[in-house]
Amino acid sequence: MAPKVLVSDKLSETAVQIFRDRGIDVTFDPSIGKDKEKLLSVIGDYDGLAIRSATKVTAKVLEAATNLKVIGRAGIGVDNVEIPAASKKGVIVMNTPFGNSITTAEHAISLMMAVARQIPEANASTHAGKWEKSRFMGVELTAKTLGVVGAGNIGSIVIDRALGLRMKVIAYDPFLSEERAVELGVRKVELDELLAKSDFITFHVPLTDKTRNILSREAIAKLKPGVRVINCARGGLVDEAALAEALKEGRVAGAAFDVFAEEPATESPLFNLPNVVVTPHLGAATTEAQENVALQVAEQMSDYLLSGAVTNALNMPSVTAEEAAVMGPWVKLAGHLGTFVGQMTDEPIKAVNVLYNGKVAEMNTAALSAAVMAGIMQATNPDVNMVSAPVIAKERGVDMTTTTQAKTGTFDGYIKLTVVTETRERSIAGTVFSDGKPRFIQIKGITIDAEIGEHMLYTTNDDVPGIIGALGHTMGDSGVNIANFTLGRSDKGHDAIALLYLDDQPPQEVLDKLHATGMFRTIRPLRFVM
Repeated sequence: MAPKVLVSDKLSETAVQIFRDRGIDVTFDPSIGKDKEKLLSVIGDYDGLAIRSATKVTAKVLEAATNLKVIGRAGIGVDNVEIPAASKKGVIVMNTPFGNSITTAEHAISLMMAVARQIPEANASTHAGKWEKSRFMGVELTAKTLGVVGAGNIGSIVIDRALGLRMKVIAYDPFLSEERAVELGVRKVELDELLAKSDFITFHVPLTDKTRNILSREAIAKLKPGVRVINCARGGLVDEAALAEALKEGRVAGAAFDVFAEEPATESPLFNLPNVVVTPHLGAATTEAQENVALQVAEQMSDYLLSGAVTNALNMPSVTAEEAAVMGPWVKLAGHLGTFVGQMTDEPIKAVNVLYNGKVAEMNTAALSAAVMAGIMQATNPDVNMVSAPVIAKERGVDMTTTTQAKTGTFDGYIKLTVVTETRERSIAGTVFSDGKPRFIQIKGITIDAEIGEHMLYTTNDDVPGIIGALGHTMGDSGVNIANFTLGRSDKGHDAIALLYLDDQPPQEVLDKLHATGMFRTIRPLRFVM
């Protein structure tokens, strides 16, 4: 059956057609985004939800979304999606952070030019029939120092454009490497130096706990006299009241804001001040940008629903279509390893350690680790998936570490999983053979070669004669067929294990018969999602 997607906000017909062309059953009804009750009543029918800013995806909506797998936001801001609730529900949340990058960067440059030459005020004055040529004395951008706070995707475009205007550019970004700074043609500085030396300052960072109020009252006091401040990023980065005071006092020569702490902004300390240019969050408001993000979100959602590729997800590691094709068997193996220890462990897990060896160490291990954790958690909660499992594990205080190493041993690559509880450690390793089938290759340090099936039985015992006979006769007498039988031992006469791949789940009476033999320390039926 084809995946079903609801488009509940205004998306271009071209974007909607992408879903259709990819074989997805799409419902395009922009009215639903503004109708909470209608959305609640229909969302349970859909695998995907494509939105802009009108649709509010609350915890209540997510609770009703019984089949939902992915939410795609055409744009960068996801304030209208309760991401923690989506993660717990196992729903991937995607956005399109690059579709409007050029448009936003150009708007920042436009506002910088507008405030440098007082264009809006001069325009209003001239329309009023005045000719106040001497009143509007501006400044050139050439040779001025532009301070860019945030040198990511949008910030780097602003840097490129500013260098084209022959400005001197400095940048503050804790994640900007010296090599990348050289590549961009900027000098990397600390924030205090940027505040003190910039003639213009522009912000291009997300709103986080660390960036909130980054231009505070204290920071404004450090600004170079006569500076002009531009914000096209996010409201809340700047103390608007403190900036308004600095503008009135003349310490700051001008400001241009497209975003505000409270939106829609019907009032602000910055409104109606001389040489303050304000626009109503127009950073992404071009025909090209709106089309780009719509097309991008349609492609991203289609890729995920049809091939498992994850792009620009905010609550899960990204996996390209190429990675998804190569990693598919390894993701399956990672889940099986987690499922094994999850079903074998009866006490709370304190820590999970995953070793990636050989060629698998070069893959997207973040996604593989999410699959491991999902397998572990599904032992007690079958609704958990790769999105929700890491969130639930973190809430439960489970510490997860990963290690990668070059190829050692016989296999080109393998994954070894170790879980730690209050009383013990349990480990299992697996690999993927050339036929694409995952196999268990080690349990409790004992080497095996076990094919994995939906129904399995795991036993431990002393290495003594009669184990194979006891298992075979008991299963045969009870009509349970053994598809594959794997044995392993640590050493002659010591610990031994058996892993049986069965056609059906063994009934309790079979397990009771095995217990009655007195030959087994552990008898555990296992089930794997194939």
